[in-house]
Amino acid sequence: MSENYMPPQPNNPTKEERYKLIKYALKENNRLEDLQNIIKLMSPPPDVTSVLPPGKCKGVKVAIIGAGEAGLSAAFELRKLGFNITVFEALENKIGGRVYTYYFTEDLYGELGPMRIPVSHEATWHYINLFNLDTRPFIQTNPNTYIYVQNTRVMNDGNEIMKYIYPKFKLTPIEGTIPFDEYLECIYSKRLLKIPKSVRKELLQIKKVYDPQIVYLDTLNVRNVCQLLGLSEGAINLIQSVASFDSAFFYYAFTELLKDEYAVNFSFLYEIVGGLIKLPLAFYKSLVNPYPKEYSIPNNLLGKIVFKQGTPVEGIYQEDKDKVILKYNNKYLNKPSFEKFDFVICAIPFSSLRNVDIYPGFSNRKMQAIREVNYATSQRTLFLCKKRFWEEGPPNKRIIGGGSYTDLPITTIWYPSDHGKCYDLNTFKRKYKKGCSPYEPGVLLASYNFNLDAIRLGNLDEERRFEEIKRQVELVHGLPKYYLDDIVIDYKSINWNDLQWFLGAVCFFQPEQKRVFSYAMTKPEYNLRVFFAGEHISVHHGWQQGALESGMKAAYDLAKVCKKVFYFK
Repeated sequence: MSENYMPPQPNNPTKEERYKLIKYALKENNRLEDLQNIIKLMSPPPDVTSVLPPGKCKGVKVAIIGAGEAGLSAAFELRKLGFNITVFEALENKIGGRVYTYYFTEDLYGELGPMRIPVSHEATWHYINLFNLDTRPFIQTNPNTYIYVQNTRVMNDGNEIMKYIYPKFKLTPIEGTIPFDEYLECIYSKRLLKIPKSVRKELLQIKKVYDPQIVYLDTLNVRNVCQLLGLSEGAINLIQSVASFDSAFFYYAFTELLKDEYAVNFSFLYEIVGGLIKLPLAFYKSLVNPYPKEYSIPNNLLGKIVFKQGTPVEGIYQEDKDKVILKYNNKYLNKPSFEKFDFVICAIPFSSLRNVDIYPGFSNRKMQAIREVNYATSQRTLFLCKKRFWEEGPPNKRIIGGGSYTDLPITTIWYPSDHGKCYDLNTFKRKYKKGCSPYEPGVLLASYNFNLDAIRLGNLDEERRFEEIKRQVELVHGLPKYYLDDIVIDYKSINWNDLQWFLGAVCFFQPEQKRVFSYAMTKPEYNLRVFFAGEHISVHHGWQQGALESGMKAAYDLAKVCKKVFYFK
């Protein structure tokens, strides 16, 4: 097949098939030279068994704080070396942290946490393949979706946006002739191309000192970049209104959005069939199994793992240079418990760690980061619908996957990709298959937003929020008022700021926080006895890749210290 044609996006892609998709996306963006750097920087760290032989750390006690994907991946890797591992999890009935698949029924579910996996996220695919999980394409874009701005509804088509939406904004004569996609290209992809190849890769690196070009870009937010491009306030307002999801991050560090562009994170995506929670559950099932099939290591060499769920850690203390004491809330006692460990991996968000007693304090920069590093909040509301009204109508009106964007508080609406099997995803021509009817139930992500809209909509009382979202979805789709009252039969909302063990959806740096904090956040504390993991510790904020990769790296770094401390005294 010629490289000029888009390669197929199959279910359960091989590594070679994923690499072809990455290569195509980079070629489309005139950055084919970034291919090897992206693959290298996205790959998992070396395996812990390259540091020590399996079972070598028998009897060494490790505590892992948090059973999200960072903590689970760290436990999975450390088990190979025989560590005696205790996993503390504040929630009694949940594993996986912010991975949250909500099931209305066994087959009807939606994602309240992460919902898509880029083809370039090597650490994530490492575990998907290891656990043999079933994947299918997540449809990111669909021309049949809508843009609803200033009470005007158009198809998600550049010509319609220019014809009907542009006149709503006070644009200069030149700005009125620029296709909307070109605005986004100028802000992101063309700005990225101005950075030399050797410097661009620093967007996916954690370094003590960054290149001056990265340092400069880290001082900017998206509004700054728009102003540097000479865009009028009318054009900036247009961008914020049409690219409504991006507008929630207009005042965060520009480097945060630029790194997604660099890694082509939104070009080709996948989902796990049955829900993304299947990945952390696969970890858990393997970790509690005394005879796991995922290791090519004799079972007698594997470490012992104890899960203490419903057991939040309340204090981290250094007794001496060799031991760390954890204080935790034991649900069966009326007083706190204390336990000593040789090592600790802290895999909870800094937003939650802020409420943990730490004595003596960690390094200055680490304590500053715990206090200051920003977490973006998010609100999501799922609708269980008795029919898929978005899939009705003629072919040019049916919506299979993708998202609609609006300047209303709901911000975006996302459509399930499960009926993608009914279509040729390259031509969107209908394939008539069983289980493809729009008259069967479906789950709609009726509202997905961040930051101010998430706070303002998410903090309405539940009944009013439900009503507001229904009415706004009707406006976006041109449906009669109250039409959805008979269609929506159940719903589920989440506001991540309201959950005490999370206090935010994802880490997202403000300007200059990459330069000031990213390196210090990764460094171990208490004489190399306390390590850190989580998406906030990585460069991949908001992605499973960040959690999984950081957990693997924490395990690898801890293994190196174990080798030095216990075998070369």
